[in-house]
Amino acid sequence: MDKLKRVLSGRDTEEPGGLSEVIEATSLGWGTRVKGFVACFVIGCLCSLLGSCLLWVPKKGLTLFAVFYTLGNIASIGSTLFLMGPMKQLKRMFEPTRLIATIVMLLCLVLTLCSAFWWRKQGLALIFCILQFFALAWYSISFIPFARDAVKKCVSVCLS
Repeated sequence: MDKLKRVLSGRDTEEPGGLSEVIEATSLGWGTRVKGFVACFVIGCLCSLLGSCLLWVPKKGLTLFAVFYTLGNIASIGSTLFLMGPMKQLKRMFEPTRLIATIVMLLCLVLTLCSAFWWRKQGLALIFCILQFFALAWYSISFIPFARDAVKKCVSVCLS
C-alpha cells in the first residue's frame, strides 16, 4: 500500500527537496485523497447515468444527455486529480503516448457542449458524445501496460 501511495503521489522517483517539502506540507492526506477520488468518481458516474436516463425526455432529452454525460466525464477525469495531484495529472495527460487521445477527448468535451448550447444541433451532440466515449476509453487504457496493443490485436483479428 505504501508503494501505491508513493507512486500515485509522485514521490517514487523524486528526491525530496525544498519545493517538494512545501508541496507535501500543504497537500491533502492519503485518506482525504481517496475520499475525494471516490466522491468525484461516484458523482461522475451518477451524472452520466442521469444523462442516459434523461435521453428519453421529449424535445430536450438529447441536450440534457449531452450535458450530463459530459459533466460526468469531466468529474470522472477530475477524480484522478485527488490521487496524483493536478500537476502530475497534467504531465501524464500530455505525455507523447497519450497526447492525441487527450486532445481528442478534451476537444470532444468542448464540442459536445458547443453543439448542445451554441449550435443547438442535437445529432451533432450525440456524435460528439460517442466520440467522447471512445476517446476517454482509449485514454484510460493508456494507463494499463500493453492494453492498447491488446485492443489493436483484438480489433485486427475481428476485422480479418
